[in-house]
Formats: sequence, C-alpha cells, structure tokens
Amino acid sequence: MSTFKEIRGQLIRKYTTDPPTPLEGQMWYNNTTGTLKGSIVSSAWSSGAPLITGMSGRAGCGIQTAALSCGGHDGSSASVVTQEYNGSGWASGGNMLVARSGKSAAGVQTAAITMGGEPPSSGTTAAESYDGSTWTEGPNITTARMMMGSGGTSTTTLIFGGFDNSTTKNETEEYNGIAWSEQNNLTTATRQLAGAGTQTAGLAAGGYSGSLTTVSEEYNGTSWTVGNSLNTARQKLSATGPQTAALAVGGGPPVQAVTESYDGTTWTETADLATARGDLGTAGTDNTAAVSFGGDPGLANTEEFNRSAQVTTAATWASGGALTTARLAGSGFGTQSAAVLAGGRVGPPGGSTITEEYNGASWSAGGALNTSKQYSGGAGVLTAGLSFGGDVPPAVLAKTEEYNGTAWTENPSPSGDMGTGRTKLAGFGAQDSAIAAGGNPYSTLTEEYGGTTWTAGGALTAPGRHYLAGAGAGVTAGLVFGGYDPSTYTAVTETYNGDAWTAGGPLITARGQPSGCGLNTAALAFGGYTTTTVAVTEGYDGSVWSTRPSMATGRYDANGMGTQSLALVAGGDPGPITTVEEFTGETTAANIVTVTTS
Repeated sequence: MSTFKEIRGQLIRKYTTDPPTPLEGQMWYNNTTGTLKGSIVSSAWSSGAPLITGMSGRAGCGIQTAALSCGGHDGSSASVVTQEYNGSGWASGGNMLVARSGKSAAGVQTAAITMGGEPPSSGTTAAESYDGSTWTEGPNITTARMMMGSGGTSTTTLIFGGFDNSTTKNETEEYNGIAWSEQNNLTTATRQLAGAGTQTAGLAAGGYSGSLTTVSEEYNGTSWTVGNSLNTARQKLSATGPQTAALAVGGGPPVQAVTESYDGTTWTETADLATARGDLGTAGTDNTAAVSFGGDPGLANTEEFNRSAQVTTAATWASGGALTTARLAGSGFGTQSAAVLAGGRVGPPGGSTITEEYNGASWSAGGALNTSKQYSGGAGVLTAGLSFGGDVPPAVLAKTEEYNGTAWTENPSPSGDMGTGRTKLAGFGAQDSAIAAGGNPYSTLTEEYGGTTWTAGGALTAPGRHYLAGAGAGVTAGLVFGGYDPSTYTAVTETYNGDAWTAGGPLITARGQPSGCGLNTAALAFGGYTTTTVAVTEGYDGSVWSTRPSMATGRYDANGMGTQSLALVAGGDPGPITTVEEFTGETTAANIVTVTTS
C-alpha cells in the first residue's frame, strides 16, 4: 500500500499550531488539538463590490483583477457606460460611442474590442476598440447581429452565432487587427450562447437553437467540431477562459446559478453563483479565477470565483456596538478597535462635551471635552487625539483640544487656536501632524498643526466648500473629497503634499456630508447626502475611486475612523442615531480542514 509520502512527496509532520501558509494538499498532525489536518483545494464564489450601475446584456472581458464591462440595458434603454474592475471595486471608464446591449467583447481591460448588439432590433455591424480610456469606432463586422459568442484578443478576435431578429446565425468571423473576414460556420446555428477561448482555439457553449441546448463546439482556427455537452441546457449564459480550462456561468430560463468547468474534454458542475441570473458578463484567466457581474433584471451584483487552497471572504459592513449617546458630527479618530468620538450634536443644535471610547465591541465613557461643540474636526489615535474647530450656534470655534486617552486639555489660547475658526470642515492626521481643510462658509483655507501651533497651508482649489471629508497620515500626505460648494454637492477630490492641493480622481457619487478614513493612497468614503441619504461606499487607490459594499444604514454627518480595510462608522443623521457599523475588506486564508475517518 502506498504511503502519503509516496503519493504527495511529503511527510506528515507534527505541529503545535497549524502552519500559516500550508502547501496545497499538505497534511500535518496538530499536537495541541490532537487532530489530523490538511490544506485542500475548493471552488467557491464570493461576493465582490457592486457595479456602479446595474444592467443586463453587458459585454465582459479581461481577467478577475482587471475586468471590463461595457454597454448593456438598464431597463429602459441601451447604455454607453463602461466600468472597470480592479479586483476590489468598479470605477468609471470611457463611454462607448454607440449605446448597445446584447453584444460581445474580447481582450483585456486596456486593449478590448466590442461588436454587434442592439439597437437596431435586427442587430448591428458596429465595432469599437478600447485602449483603457477611450473607445474608437470600427472596422465593422461583416454580418449584423446580436447575442453572439466571442473569444480572443482585441486584434485576434473570433465571433460566432447570434441573431438578427429573424434568423439564428451560424456565421463565424475573425479579426486580424485590420479587417474582419468570414470563416467556416458553426455546426449548429445558435444564439444567446457563451463564447470563450482564442481565435485558433475557440469555444461555444449552450444557447438557443430552436430549443435550449447543451451543445458545445470547439474551433481550431479553421473549422468547428462538436464537443461534449454541458450538463444543463440554457441560454443567456456567459463564459471565460481558454478552450481547455473554461468556465460557463449562469443563464436560463428560469435564471440559473449553475457554473460548469471545462477541461477540454468534459464539462463538470462546480460551485453555483450566489445569485442566479442570465445575461451577465464574465471575465477571467481560466476555470480557477473569474469574476461575473450584472445580469437580468438590471442587477449590480459582482461575484468572484476561485479554485484554490485559499478561502476568500468578501468585504462587508457588519453591525458594531451601539453608541451610548446618539449623535452626529463630532470629532472622530482612532482605529476600528480603539476609537474615540467626542462632542457632536445630540439633540437641538448646540453640541456636547460627551466623549466615548470604542474597544472593538462596545463604547465606554471617556473624559469630557472642555468646550461643547458640533461639526468639529478630529485627528490622531485613542491615546493621542485632537479636536478642533466646530460650532456652538451662532459661534464658530477656533479652539483646539488634545486627548491623552483619559482627559482633554485645551491648548492655551491664542497660540493653540486655529488661525480661522471654522465648522463643517475636514480634519485628519496625527496629534502632532494634523490638517484642517475647507469648512463653512465655502472655505478654501488649509491649516497645519505641528503639535503646538497652527500655521497656514496651501489653499484648496476653487471653489471652496464645506461638509467635506478627509483622510491621510499627516500634513505631507492628505486627501479631501466631496462636500458642498456654493452651487451643488460635489465629487471633487484633492490630494495634499504639504505645500499644495492638486486634483485627484473624482468620487463616483457626488455628495456632501460623507464620512472618510484611511490614507491618501488607500482611503474609504462612505455615506453622505445627495438629494437623499446614501449608504454608498467607495475606495481610493491614490488616483481612482471604485465601488465597495454599501453600509446597511444610509447616513450623513457620521464619524468615520480606521483604515481602508478596517473601518468604523458611528452615529449620524437622520437622527441622531446610535448605529455603528464596522467594515472589513476582502481577506484570504488557508483552506484548512480536519481529517476524519467518517
């Protein structure tokens, strides 16, 4: 009988704790628990950040960490919208030239092509190429159609099948980067099918050819041959990967969550989508790493597929311990497990001196502020915090107070006061390196705190604004975003280098009174107000904002603390409320199981 070492080439070793990064298939004996354990490969879908705009009939291409979604139908009309996925969230890309749904796409995020689709109802020959920012027209495909399959790259493209509103198509075309040419037809005319693979090794799966079909066909660069069948007949499914390692996802009717993996010979059912849907987009490298998005009816859902010895846990907001005192617009700072919220409005305008400290589970009383306030700025950590500015109507404050984890001390006036009293401002940084930016009324002022005094910094770019949020480590690395300028809620983002503010990538959702936390290259913006209260969350990578899961409770004038991957939001309006939520970014961990004989 073979031993485990002979099979795997490894000994079963003894450990007092599980190894942090076990090898795929590794087994060991845990002396502490007295159990035999192993690291196994599994397949699973996990939730990803939602699309900015939910749609069906999208075209998708790219890979799991750099996917592209273009066009689609929002329930009322075809769309030109392009969205780009970075593995964490979706950001806006350049709009297509022609609004279309039911088309196909091929390539990668920075070099893609999309073709066909509707309107018109008979399908179109239109084709557009994408360079990562801009779509360029042409050249057109030969046969007008929609609902076809595709594979390949932006310059070696394959399309096949489809529909022109009267005839189901079997035509195949290839693109060489200059022109389209007709090739040998599919064996069976099929529409609403999935396509994958390359121009010389293409794959067609499922669809409708008089009835729902399980047929798959393989292309060798010259002709099509029938391969083994899918397990589940369906149309409006999508696929990704090469001919020998593909993934076919979703479809219907009725809408399906079914996922099947192809090894070049056989289709095998694997982990289902969490949300059943058809008319969705999919991108990925192969049948071990993919992302699916959108779908009918107008869904924004994103899911990531992984087959590995790692388990992925999706980013999410979860309930935290409620504040003892409901309030909004205080001075908030610290981390998710060691936070401070001081002052803020608890009832009628006027502010408060109440301080509460959070330990990751519950809030407890801290030392009271010396001056009651609301709409103030905050910076620092639990044992070295800062509160500055704010108001006690009708007075606007310039006072600064420092917190040592137990008590607040007012910095002696006037040297410790801000140069200009402000309220509804952005504040961030450390106790000895803080920024106060913007504020009421529509201010462009920036002041820097060095631990003793405030000094003038570079002004925000016009127009001035208040009700904005900020993030950053200190005076040389800052970020502000959102707010209200004299005319509207804004999406403006600016970054600070210690001397001047420069334009950053705009928020996806323009808003005032948002909350924020993190660094200037890894920030989180959540909640706020547009024409209504929002729960929308966005992440910033130093240049672009992208989607993240939304909060359970929409709110504005709340306080945000922590980092981009471990954030905290406390209180807010409408209210004031005591509601607290904790954000945890996507994580991965070894897939460790206990081995038993049963």
